[in-house]
Amino acid sequence: MDWTSVLSTAKERFAGACRVCRVCDGRACAGEMPGMGGIGTGSSFMANVEALDRYRLNLRIMHDKESPNIGLQLFGHRLDMPILVAPVAGVGLNMNDAVSEEALAEALIGGAADAGTMGMTGDGPKPLFADVGFATLGRHGGRGCAIAKPRESDAILRLAERAADAGAWAFGVDVDAAGILGMVRAGQYVGPKPPQAWAEIAKRVGRPFVLKGIMTPDEAEMTVEAGASAIVVSNHGGRVLDQTPGTADVLPAIAERVNGRITVLADGGVRSGYDVLKMLALGADAVLVGRPMTIAAIGGGSEAVTALLRQYADQLLSAMILTGCGDLSEVTARILWTRESEG
Repeated sequence: MDWTSVLSTAKERFAGACRVCRVCDGRACAGEMPGMGGIGTGSSFMANVEALDRYRLNLRIMHDKESPNIGLQLFGHRLDMPILVAPVAGVGLNMNDAVSEEALAEALIGGAADAGTMGMTGDGPKPLFADVGFATLGRHGGRGCAIAKPRESDAILRLAERAADAGAWAFGVDVDAAGILGMVRAGQYVGPKPPQAWAEIAKRVGRPFVLKGIMTPDEAEMTVEAGASAIVVSNHGGRVLDQTPGTADVLPAIAERVNGRITVLADGGVRSGYDVLKMLALGADAVLVGRPMTIAAIGGGSEAVTALLRQYADQLLSAMILTGCGDLSEVTARILWTRESEG
């Protein structure tokens, strides 16, 4: 695949909604919402990239780990890599109608499936977003996770039923969307819920239940107690609350608190397989990637998404060899270097 052509096409189709920067760090698009930027000053988006960049990898070659295994079991299914496509929707709202909503969902979910992994579908102020997501999951045998907004409990459960009808491998809610005023102004309620409300929902979903948008150890603990199957450590790509820390900054304390009692996924600022390895070393079981996969989808469809996922997987494999990791269980904080670690 001609990656230069993919990026050029994406930039043309975005028509300014995303500049397709050489380094996607949130600086050029700070505050551009609607659009692909981070909210307010854009500092939360930037913090995600900066937090990962503070880590370096310890090069180790005195070992016999020449063929690492990067496969894993997630939501009862085998995946070829610990790299997932994050939920993205709203082409008309945020991407200048670069492609159709259907084309974006097909590229992301279909591209992930072709790469041997899975993606997530989104929700939003227009029913079309969820409708397209469910239809796309259905065409791909349910291979993915449907993510809903934090609506009224009954509305969430209705969406969970539709996810089940589509055969979705998992269902979740991006709880960090509780303060998105655009949803409310469009007549679509979103809001926070206490732990007991999530516990009641978790009991009735009937499939692995994911809460996306957990950024503190205490709320991670509450999620475990509520009976969820997985959390996503995420600040919504820096798009819901200005001035949050980067996800890589908070991930270790969260992973330590839950201590293997729940699957820990993470997103935010991942731009390569090397970043994936860092997130895994900080405590994630698998990693979600959003903006880079969206750019690939807009510029080259499912083929480009598959190609980018495989590129990240190849980078991850190489980095595991060069840090002495034979499989994902061996990816720990020992492979990470910071100035502080040198004392």
